[in-house]
Amino acid sequence: MSAPLESYLRTYRKRSGFSQDEVAFLLGSTSGAKVSRYEWLARQPTLPTVFAYEVIFRTPARDLFAGLYQKVEKETISRARLLARKLAQARARRTTPRKLAVLESLSSGLASPQLEQR
Repeated sequence: MSAPLESYLRTYRKRSGFSQDEVAFLLGSTSGAKVSRYEWLARQPTLPTVFAYEVIFRTPARDLFAGLYQKVEKETISRARLLARKLAQARARRTTPRKLAVLESLSSGLASPQLEQR
């Protein structure tokens, strides 16, 4: 299986039948040039713009930006493993077991134990 594209904004826009100018209007922008820059990865959208894209295309950001999400996920999991090793070697505190459980769930791809309790 090939690696996902960093962004699928153009794909979703084309499927919807919208022009870049029309998507720009929906995003609150005045020009389709900004949409073009997002689609061609010349510029990263702000968080409110990412949420607007979710609303417009009814698709989660992790799917719209699948390749970028995968890259960020991999880097974050790597840092979580490093932090877990540091915590395991440091003097244990009362919160250390809880932190290690959260970091382990990140590394294994499971939902965070803290989120499951809600």
